[in-house]
Amino acid sequence: AIILVHWLLTVWGCMNHMLPLSYAWGNFSVLAVGIWAIVQRDSLDAITMFLTGLLLTVLTDVIHISIFYPSHDFLSDAKRFSIGMAIFSLLLKPVSCYLVYRMYRERGGE
Repeated sequence: AIILVHWLLTVWGCMNHMLPLSYAWGNFSVLAVGIWAIVQRDSLDAITMFLTGLLLTVLTDVIHISIFYPSHDFLSDAKRFSIGMAIFSLLLKPVSCYLVYRMYRERGGE
């Protein structure tokens, strides 16, 4: 569910070309590592990399949104929706990090 929600929010956040390609590459790369963590349920490395990637994308998302946020004069409804979904994804990431950390502990992480 974590992967699906963040994938959908990232797609919606990227649909208006307001954020640069590095936003999409960073988030989709972390989601690919998350799929790897799902496939290899006994791998501690996969879940560690997924958690680290989620934490790093929190920082990069803040930077992307703050730098590329348009002025009020250039905000159409589609751009407002797109940036809103990117911000919503950013707000959900700490909850996702907590859930992934619980999965890390269940797999034997210390």
